[in-house]
Amino acid sequence: MNSNPAENLVPPPSTPARDLLTQPVWRGDELGLALPESPHAVSVALPRWQDVVGYEEKRPEVLDRLQSGYPRFVIHPLVRELARWIAGDDRPCLPLPSARSAEWCVKFISRLSGARATVIPHGQVHAVATTPDGDTALRAFWQHTGLIVSTRQAEAILGGCSHSPEAESAAVKRSLRRRLASFYHCAEDDVFLAPTGMAAQFAALQTVIARAPGRATVQLGFPYVDTLKLQEKFGAGATLLHNLARIPDDLCELVRSAPPAACFCELPGNPLLGSADVRRITPVLRAHRIPLVADDVVATPVNVDLGPYADLVATSLTKYFAGTCDVMGGALICNPRSPLYGELKAIVRSQHEDLLWPGDAAVLEQRLHSFPHRMHRHNLNGLLVAERLRVHPAVERVWYPKWEFSDAYEAVRRPSGGWGALVTFLPRAAEVTAPRIYDRLAVCKGPSLGTTFTLACPFTLLAHYTELDWAEACGVPRHLIRLSVGLEDPEELWGRLATALDDV
Repeated sequence: MNSNPAENLVPPPSTPARDLLTQPVWRGDELGLALPESPHAVSVALPRWQDVVGYEEKRPEVLDRLQSGYPRFVIHPLVRELARWIAGDDRPCLPLPSARSAEWCVKFISRLSGARATVIPHGQVHAVATTPDGDTALRAFWQHTGLIVSTRQAEAILGGCSHSPEAESAAVKRSLRRRLASFYHCAEDDVFLAPTGMAAQFAALQTVIARAPGRATVQLGFPYVDTLKLQEKFGAGATLLHNLARIPDDLCELVRSAPPAACFCELPGNPLLGSADVRRITPVLRAHRIPLVADDVVATPVNVDLGPYADLVATSLTKYFAGTCDVMGGALICNPRSPLYGELKAIVRSQHEDLLWPGDAAVLEQRLHSFPHRMHRHNLNGLLVAERLRVHPAVERVWYPKWEFSDAYEAVRRPSGGWGALVTFLPRAAEVTAPRIYDRLAVCKGPSLGTTFTLACPFTLLAHYTELDWAEACGVPRHLIRLSVGLEDPEELWGRLATALDDV
């Protein structure tokens, strides 16, 4: 018998796919190709600026070409097939990973749209079917909560296998939790696995709501889109404090007038990569016993230690932990160094459902072996690209944790940690030049980050297309380009980037 239980749950590799480090998908005629070439890809090629606009505006000439997409936004063909199979017809329907998540979804649809929705049990999966009037709310629940059925789970159920061997599954998840615990300096049972990073955020939100019912939450710093939407739609409302320089003072005033249930923040933020100053924030919150929920997806625990400051850490395993853009997962970590540790962990444990599909857990467990080494290489490549972009004559502004509110980032950076591999830049005369540069970038282009191959996107358009004026009012330009720098040979990669910049 194989000594590594994870290997028993991971199917053998098929024909070698295109090497995206040396053969990126970037040309206009490659619109819609899966990134990577896998039935479980979580990104999709949007190689031209106009493709991103067409994707956001739901133009058929773009949507009909998509072979894949980020699973919370684009319903995968395997998931659609599973939904039709369970429902038995073409009603709006999505499979949810548990009875409780399905009931939450039904209530959300009713509250948001007034439409009728029903739960259709099928083993561990419970599909939610609704009317056309409820379709938008159904998809919003799937997107915001991250309580989704993964492509591997859908594939297994359609293939007649709804369960993995119990002993092997348990061993894989123990190993995965143990590895994660080693990064966060906590015990294995402080790690609670989730099917996605947003599901981990949802679990954190449910925890702080249970602890302080009826109280709103606060988002510190410009947020990833669904983090704020989650608090607004599933909590008691949310206040956004987007100006990092003013957060400590604004928070003191807010805590005195209306103590929140919790504060949420990303360290560093995405896409502007500044960090809230937790050295000043955490003492204020702890004086009032208000939890801080931190998201370390961009930096990862290789680079930052949030133990002295955060009470809960909600992270995505889809990004740097996995690296290969073909598996979903998340984790909520209860920080044993927090004064609220015992109280929060008891609530998390009482509410937790283990919904991470064993096949996904097995893939993640394998990828974690190489994660620290990969992350150190990401740091080196990210820094090189950021420094060179900063002095390029075609570039007006570069955002990178080394320079954006650097004192706040340095306070949590580990002695051996770096500044990560997410780099955002704004070209000069961006309204004219950004689309031209983006179209010429000879790197993969599409949603997500943390991939071993470089991945670019016009982030504001992709994440905030319906609220561009609001994003710009928060200091986020609509024409910026975000690079998730990969593990290519750095000089070769810079040559490709420089060619696109030099052309304009």
